[in-house]
Amino acid sequence: MSVTMVDAAEPGAETTGESLAIRASGLVKRYGTVEAVRGIDLEVRTGEVFGFVGPNGAGKSTTIRCLLDLIRPTAGSIEILGQDPRREGVAVRHRIGYVPGELRLPERMTSRQLVTSVSRLRGGLDETRVAAIADRLRIDLDRPTRDLSSGNRRKVALLLAFAPTPDLLVLDEPTSGLDPLMQHEFLRMVAEAREGGATVFLSSHVLSEVQRAADRVAVLRAGRIVTQGTVDELRRRARQRIEAWFGEDVDALELRSIPGLEDAVVEDRRLAATLTGAVDPVLQVLARHRVTSLVLEEPNLEDAFLDLYGDGA
Repeated sequence: MSVTMVDAAEPGAETTGESLAIRASGLVKRYGTVEAVRGIDLEVRTGEVFGFVGPNGAGKSTTIRCLLDLIRPTAGSIEILGQDPRREGVAVRHRIGYVPGELRLPERMTSRQLVTSVSRLRGGLDETRVAAIADRLRIDLDRPTRDLSSGNRRKVALLLAFAPTPDLLVLDEPTSGLDPLMQHEFLRMVAEAREGGATVFLSSHVLSEVQRAADRVAVLRAGRIVTQGTVDELRRRARQRIEAWFGEDVDALELRSIPGLEDAVVEDRRLAATLTGAVDPVLQVLARHRVTSLVLEEPNLEDAFLDLYGDGA
């Protein structure tokens, strides 16, 4: 096994230390002959919300476990909050709030007893903050964890992650099982954490949630990052439907030759097509004609995601 862990950066070095909350280079994780993570390069800036999306089996949770040193990578380098997560694991994890995708809570405790136990490990939690978060998420702290639904267990995990006001929140499917009201409350908590200077690494299947919360997004497929950028950049890469109606006959060949148009159908003074890329070339051509109606669907992150995973992309 060949693994390199990065030392804390020297002061003044370019894009090192705490200018980056997470940095991974050439990250690989193999289980026998199966390569779950296949050479990931990742940089998450301090103070941003970073979305990490992909279908089941793409390698998201494996990547997260490697970053937190819960499992050891086969190869690659990792730096978390300017520190080596292997050699400085206790110090690094003290600054992290983590919600695992596969959530297990001790069965013989109430939520309050669990919070007390975690508080001792962390050197104390602000009881007022714990109570406030429990109230926001509607957690009954005196119920045994074994009696909680999956959604309520997830709320307890969120409480334990957010209560210490960590520098880095690593959230793996954090809203699984939550109702829409609690999902909205979660997004408010993420925004507040970011405003307070925390970095949030958000892995989620709920693309609308990532679109609303994230500054930048990486899309994972089969253990590799296939694209990354801001939400707006990814949305602009998505195909969108366009329909235009004209008050005059138009040259079908002229419309079909517009850059970025695909599957264009021109009939009865109507254009229907799929647009990939910038809308400006379309508008330049349409401006030469009398357009009576125009519909251009606004793409979202889900559209971009499906384009990346559809048609053998």
